[in-house]
Amino acid sequence: MTVTAAVLALGLALGSSDPHAAPAAHGGGHEASLPEVMMHHVANGYVLEMPGFCEGFHWNCEIDLRALFGTHVDAQGHVSGPLVFANGKLDMTPSKHVVMMWVAAALLLVLLLLVVVPRRAVVPRGVYNFFELLVQFVRDIAVSNIGKKDADRFVPYLASAFFFILFMNLLGLVPFMATATANVSVTVGLAIFTFFVTQYAAIKAQGIGGYLAHLTGGVPKSLAWLWPIMIPVEILGLFTKPFALTVRLFANMVAGHFVILALLGLIFAISVFVAPVSVALALAIFMLELFVAFVQAYIFTMLSALFIGAGLVHHGHDEHGEHGDHGHAGHGGDHHASHVAGNAPGHG
Repeated sequence: MTVTAAVLALGLALGSSDPHAAPAAHGGGHEASLPEVMMHHVANGYVLEMPGFCEGFHWNCEIDLRALFGTHVDAQGHVSGPLVFANGKLDMTPSKHVVMMWVAAALLLVLLLLVVVPRRAVVPRGVYNFFELLVQFVRDIAVSNIGKKDADRFVPYLASAFFFILFMNLLGLVPFMATATANVSVTVGLAIFTFFVTQYAAIKAQGIGGYLAHLTGGVPKSLAWLWPIMIPVEILGLFTKPFALTVRLFANMVAGHFVILALLGLIFAISVFVAPVSVALALAIFMLELFVAFVQAYIFTMLSALFIGAGLVHHGHDEHGEHGDHGHAGHGGDHHASHVAGNAPGHG
């Protein structure tokens, strides 16, 4: 059903204009090509498309977010309005992907309230049981990569990231919605949160002195002449982790949508007779995208926990050895390191 709606939406889009090339819809410009339509459906913008009444009922009615929020763009490209600051240099008008993040957050909040507010039964059932299973799953990720002693401190952040990313990923598979995680700015923002949580965990575990000492890469003072080489390398290593989180999530979500749109576009680019094959292949990719939506939320959460655990590994963890959190007294630090590096779930 979703793929059929996507075929219809793509077909209507091919016969209409790109919102940024409006004359095409009125006979005053060129007809949008398949690559332009694909980019329009994946890229961010200020126009929402959905079925409704716009000069009669249409499947591709448009809601201009700038007009809705009172933002005006003149002929010279200058922007003004109640949400525009610093002489048009800071436009706070919500874009399509921002609206999708609002929708994902609202849906998540509503579902969690429906799960938490009712009185819980002795034996969990239904939606509550499903959410409890996912929360326990996230906690298991934290315990595996951070350690039992410290895991619960970071489970709230990891669970928030997991559910928020999952809901944004799934929204992109709903007709007329968009995937906010296909926007690199969104994935950068998520990765920055993990970066700051990771640095907080490392500084809290090691102290400022230990944290700065770690930037030397473990090179002793007797080889201090190597520090000018090691320190930049270690600092660069701090930023490669959020970069990996950013690119992995962004690239996977964009690639899946491009493949689906390309397969559906074959119907209009070649012939209607390829529709059965195109729709069948697009449906298969769509089912794969459902799986990828969960996998990418899991991978982001797992890597975030892995990076946090790596920051804690450099701490002595003597108390871990004393309490046997990892099963081997006296080897808490070493065992923790091997647990994070060697026994953590695969990176996907």
